[in-house]
Amino acid sequence: MEALERTGVEVAFGLPGVHNLSLWRSLGDSSIRLVGVRHEQTAAYAADGYARARGELGVALTTTGPGAANTLAAVGEAWACRQPILVIATDVPTTVRRAGQWRGALHEATDQAAMFEPVVKETIRVTSAEETASAVARAATSALAPPRRPVYLEIPTDLLGAPGQSAAATASAGAPTEPDAGQIERAAGLISAASAPLIWAGGGAVAADAGPAVARLAERLAAPVILTYSARGLLGAGHPCLVDVPPHVPEAGALWDQADVVLSIGSDLDGMMTQGWSMPRPPTMIAINADPADAAKNYPTEVMLEGDAAAVAGRLAQALPGGEGLDTVAARIAELNAGVRRALRQTDPEATGFLEAMERVLPPGAVVVCDMCIPGYWLGGFARPAAPRKLSYPLGWGTLGCAFPQGLGAALAGRGPAVSVSGDGGFLYAAGELATAVQERIPLTAVVVDDGGYGMLRYDQDLRGDPHDGVNLATPDFAALAASFGVRAEAVEGLGDHFATALEHHVSLDEPTLLLARARIGPPPNVSPRWYRTLPAT
Repeated sequence: MEALERTGVEVAFGLPGVHNLSLWRSLGDSSIRLVGVRHEQTAAYAADGYARARGELGVALTTTGPGAANTLAAVGEAWACRQPILVIATDVPTTVRRAGQWRGALHEATDQAAMFEPVVKETIRVTSAEETASAVARAATSALAPPRRPVYLEIPTDLLGAPGQSAAATASAGAPTEPDAGQIERAAGLISAASAPLIWAGGGAVAADAGPAVARLAERLAAPVILTYSARGLLGAGHPCLVDVPPHVPEAGALWDQADVVLSIGSDLDGMMTQGWSMPRPPTMIAINADPADAAKNYPTEVMLEGDAAAVAGRLAQALPGGEGLDTVAARIAELNAGVRRALRQTDPEATGFLEAMERVLPPGAVVVCDMCIPGYWLGGFARPAAPRKLSYPLGWGTLGCAFPQGLGAALAGRGPAVSVSGDGGFLYAAGELATAVQERIPLTAVVVDDGGYGMLRYDQDLRGDPHDGVNLATPDFAALAASFGVRAEAVEGLGDHFATALEHHVSLDEPTLLLARARIGPPPNVSPRWYRTLPAT
């Protein structure tokens, strides 16, 4: 607990078990707020939501065996989205463990840490009580160091409860790599010679707090900026270079096609953003990234600038001559943004009304957490957050049911009122956490859009001419369910004015609430059935 306090941890999420009760005893004497959840998966999801909203380490505490295993889907989501969470799990006592044998002790697994290896940056096992504090500091440092990702720390229960040494080490992200000056000069030369440069910024730019540096660079280049799902809000709404629609609409995709130089900042250009890598490789590709291999795995680069996104973008901006044509580019982008929204009002009026209702009533500081549901897809692609870390979208694993438990963590991050947006199917994954929200007095507004089942899958079946097998669900009266937990709840029809009025009221309340909207809307252009590109990349 001392090691976590030294790291700056203020909140931890977890579930007690017979093997980890020593943690609960020590947490009671620490400055760390322990949030007890009803399922271990929620502990990891909440830690993820906290990390996304706050930009700091999220901590999940779990017991041995099934308790640890229950976190894996949530840890995988954090891994795919590069979030710094630390999972601390116990293992069976060292006096019980025999190498290569499963003896049948309570919660025993043959190799518990091995379950986590595909979805964490590092697995760390404590082998003596004396090393516990230093292991915590090492784990936190690893999770926070770029590129950020989850870390798993395993402590046998007998060592967890044994006398240890006081924590002396603290977590540190370490000094970032500095790019070679010659590479900066080469990149500046290629960009200066470009007639149609484009900036593509991702979650690595957010992790580095690179928004101001990216904005200066864009203004100097008079270059459009396309943001990935993870980077929404990086430049703030209204920036003259910001393309506030995704590249999944032809108008924005054309900017990529026309670019003679693309500067990728903190992105791996994944398949979900590039429509399955069907976007053609640009004539010249330059990348700024803390992980060079990750940055170049999908689109090879002419120049790789390894290092902190903010520092490198700042140095690159200084190396460029003063740009011209910003007003022209700004007018072009403004018309592009407005034109796409006008077109959506014609093709998808209900969905556009939902987006505009959210924009109209939510305060600028609100944090919106999206689930894998049609309303969440619309927000992920077309919401216009005022700042980074205000919109969370499960772009990686796409774990259905993540939003509500992630929202619990986001609400406790202290970065503004939090709203989770779930479908009727996804919300039921963690509906028991309504009890956590009440017990811990977590001020989260849980929006549930009930379309009678898995609406996205129903759409997929319609495209294939398949019957609606397995997608139409029997669901509870969500408002009555929430009320049974003591949560203030309300139901409205549709996602229009009544929804907006109700949402504004719910968000103003400093308590957990649930707002049910019965509505059906079609999926947006940024989901794969509606991608306009179909040819494989060359």
